[in-house]
Amino acid sequence: MADGDRALVAALRAELASIEPGRTCDRTAEVAGLGTGAIRGDRPALGRLMVRLLRDGNPPRDFTWEGAADHCRAAWLRGRFLARGSLSVAQGRLHLEFVVSPEEAAELAARLASVGLPAGVRVRRGRGVVTWKGADDIGTFLRWIGAGSSLLELESRQVGRAVRGDLNRLLNAESANLERIAVAAARQLDAIATIDADGRLAAMPEQVREVAALRRAIPEASLAELAAELAIPRGRVQRALERIEAAAIHRDDDVTEPVLPGAPAPRAERQGHDGPAASTPPGPAVA
Repeated sequence: MADGDRALVAALRAELASIEPGRTCDRTAEVAGLGTGAIRGDRPALGRLMVRLLRDGNPPRDFTWEGAADHCRAAWLRGRFLARGSLSVAQGRLHLEFVVSPEEAAELAARLASVGLPAGVRVRRGRGVVTWKGADDIGTFLRWIGAGSSLLELESRQVGRAVRGDLNRLLNAESANLERIAVAAARQLDAIATIDADGRLAAMPEQVREVAALRRAIPEASLAELAAELAIPRGRVQRALERIEAAAIHRDDDVTEPVLPGAPAPRAERQGHDGPAASTPPGPAVA
């Protein structure tokens, strides 16, 4: 995770830890969510939160999810996330998970599903892991437990990354397309020059000559752009250029269109170049 993303995640945790619950039931629920586990040394905001809540005479106790108000559930989940949750940004994608006991993992996932936030559950190295990888679910959860400006900044960065990624893909695709057009145009211009030099271009149909002249005038144009300029279908432009290239390659004076599969062969090929065999008159009868 990049330093900027790591700092933003830390700011989001600090923002959640600074929330001061207004109701006594919310304070009790958040203390229950925090639990009594050891606090990591890199989470000073969580330590200050626990000291502040416990000082008010809210000892940790079990939290009854069924029948609890939504604001109490949000406070409990906020405490559970601060104590057992983590958020990371990997290659522009959000990943949120709770690491708890295997027994609690199933219960936590069921509670999240009951409020419309289904999460994945698995066991990793003997610990239960409840996880989300979708930015929408993660954003909804963090917003519900009280995240504000830090979440907005995180989401704006995600949108910026997505826009830059889409733009880069479009630019790469356009660059590749322009490269293909340039290679094809160079090949076609060489073919046009070849058959023009020996006079065969002038003997070709008018539409083929028009396509060749326009290709010379606008070498960077695509087939669709050439067709639009000539007001003819794109397929005719393509066939005209293919005919020019075939003539340049074969160097025949008479370049014909290729015979489609299944079509009858020309008459000369069926009968031979010398025409049909002449009938031989019968010789004199032998006595």
